[in-house]
Amino acid sequence: MGVSTAAPDHGVAAVTMDFPPVNALPVQGWYDLADAVRAAGRDPAVRCVVLAAEGRGFNAGVDLKEMQRDAATGGHGVLIGANRGCAEAFAAVYACEVPVVAAVHGFCLGGGIGLVGNADAIVASQDATFGLPELDRGALGAATHLARLVPQHLMRALYYTSRTATAQELHAHGSVWKVVPRTELRATSMELAREIASKDGYLLRLAKAALNGIDPVDVHRSYRFEQGFTFEANLSGVADRVRDAFGRTAGEGKDRP
Repeated sequence: MGVSTAAPDHGVAAVTMDFPPVNALPVQGWYDLADAVRAAGRDPAVRCVVLAAEGRGFNAGVDLKEMQRDAATGGHGVLIGANRGCAEAFAAVYACEVPVVAAVHGFCLGGGIGLVGNADAIVASQDATFGLPELDRGALGAATHLARLVPQHLMRALYYTSRTATAQELHAHGSVWKVVPRTELRATSMELAREIASKDGYLLRLAKAALNGIDPVDVHRSYRFEQGFTFEANLSGVADRVRDAFGRTAGEGKDRP
């Protein structure tokens, strides 16, 4: 359980998340993920990183139970830690010195959108869904990254409604490289990673820096701006009210990622 790194092929590093039951990462998990991605990118033998996950889905965002336990004692440490940890992990993927391929299965929600939205390429299984249920969870954020996956008006509709988009829909918008059966996800992700890793390593690093340099949106500043509104929602009390309502609904036995 946690974050692990492997070398499944020459020039490729696989960073894998495993936080049962739904890959909702605790504060430390986000920092561990950031450290693992950065370390992989710094390794001169690595030319491409595959970001993947074990379990039911790719990522369900932050660990709300950890946040609620802290809030129950009047603390804000977990909220601050989660915001900083997410920012660190998202930035690590974006600024990774080599290209990052996200291998997405099942649900990709909340913080998961921040990860894949900052990745260089996405391979998804046919059962993959993408969305930001933030308004249902008493939070805001990662619209910066959803806007990198779908057009502006669709991003807004998905954000306001907390609905999800399928892998096939994102493929139609050009943000998902390939949609494959779940049993073929790892192999297809590795196939793309190997093709990228076959290029000159020094030139790949230059290409990554060049592409980041011409990005029209500063994703770091944009996300930090969004986070300010998450803090406002918490200070006003509305975040706790919405999270508590979500917790009661989840406790009634409804299927949650």
